[in-house]
Amino acid sequence: MNINVKGISESQPIPERFAFGVFNPDSHMHFGPNRNPEVEWTDAPEGTQSFVVLMFDPDVPSIADTVNQEGEVVSKEIPRVDFFHWLLVDIPANITRIPEGEDSDGVIPKGKHAQSAPLGRRGINNFTQFLAGNPDMAGTYSGYDGPCPPWNDELIHHYHFEVYALDVPTLGLGDEFDGQAVRQAMSGHVLASARTTGTYTLNPALR
Repeated sequence: MNINVKGISESQPIPERFAFGVFNPDSHMHFGPNRNPEVEWTDAPEGTQSFVVLMFDPDVPSIADTVNQEGEVVSKEIPRVDFFHWLLVDIPANITRIPEGEDSDGVIPKGKHAQSAPLGRRGINNFTQFLAGNPDMAGTYSGYDGPCPPWNDELIHHYHFEVYALDVPTLGLGDEFDGQAVRQAMSGHVLASARTTGTYTLNPALR
């Protein structure tokens, strides 16, 4: 299989129109356009019955004590964990393209509904946990919400866009499901997959 994420070249910076947070020299960060990029895939194997599209960041600090704190840095030595930004499952086998802006167009405080998206079913992304302590933003975030790494992180973050061809028409997940649930449900059903990776940072020293 092959995947093409329009506007994002392998190991190159992700354009700000796809970001949840963009650099601001006065306040470190402000909300970005938060549009999902166009994703297209080809060469799915015979027998494919559905697709899954994931985007995740494996560079999120496992300890958040210094995240976005004035006078502090997020050390590159801190262990890192996966943060899911986009979960779209049960995409019909005749669909091979998600247009730009189809699943997200702007930051929506408290999150988009975890309803069926036009091209599949949305899962719950990790902004749900990240923003849980913010009374203006806390909610259930589903579908696509783009990059917004800590502005004081010593690491440039990587964002993996993945597509999976499955041998089942549906993963049979409930109304609300997260990235780990998707990975578990896909186990044993993946016929082929493809990945492309972009980078992003809000740290002015790394830009």
